[in-house]
Amino acid sequence: MPNSTSPNASTAIELVVLDMAGTTVTDDGLVLESFDAAATAVGLADAGPERDAARRYVLDTMGQSKIEVFRALFGTEDRAQAANRAFESAYDARIDDGVSPVPGAAQAITKLRESGITVVLTTGFSVPTQNRIIDALGWRDLPDAFLAPGSAGRGRPHPDLVLSAALLAEVTDISSVAVVGDTSSDILSGRRAGASLLVGVLSGAHSEDQLREAGATHVLDSVADLPPIVLP
Repeated sequence: MPNSTSPNASTAIELVVLDMAGTTVTDDGLVLESFDAAATAVGLADAGPERDAARRYVLDTMGQSKIEVFRALFGTEDRAQAANRAFESAYDARIDDGVSPVPGAAQAITKLRESGITVVLTTGFSVPTQNRIIDALGWRDLPDAFLAPGSAGRGRPHPDLVLSAALLAEVTDISSVAVVGDTSSDILSGRRAGASLLVGVLSGAHSEDQLREAGATHVLDSVADLPPIVLP
């Protein structure tokens, strides 16, 4: 397990905000596969510099709201919405056989909740896609709540999802919040919200260097390693 800094012993964590895809959920490259379907749907060439640049942008912005990514890539709202519809259709069609829990994720969430910590799962997907993933995994009762862009403000790297979770959990102080994710956007959103623990995991999109550069206080191999970092 990569080295990490020690947690602040004076801060009792009351809330853990966990990313889904790449952090608690693995989808075996389904995001990029679905992006390719979306890019094709709005007329992007199947191969060449433009497609390569778009794929790189998708990788760099993993964790962000998908509609915002498509707005940045495709210029007009009509194209962005068409790409988003194609993306979600392609992703949803593969959820049942392409999505599975990160080993140990459910056990880690259960241990945190049994210790009195509120756990909220967040995503860059839409609410319907998030719900499809939750139901496919049988996770409806696993965390305390689920949040997605739109229903809980702007997506990452804005702080809205973390702040919405903090309001929902009625934390005593924003420093009692831990944010966990596999992308720079996860870490940046937590930092902007004021969370004291910013935990990167190496089970998803971004490297340790990218996570550290974004401000991660800890970097772990997996969310399964999280409870000892959070619990007193």
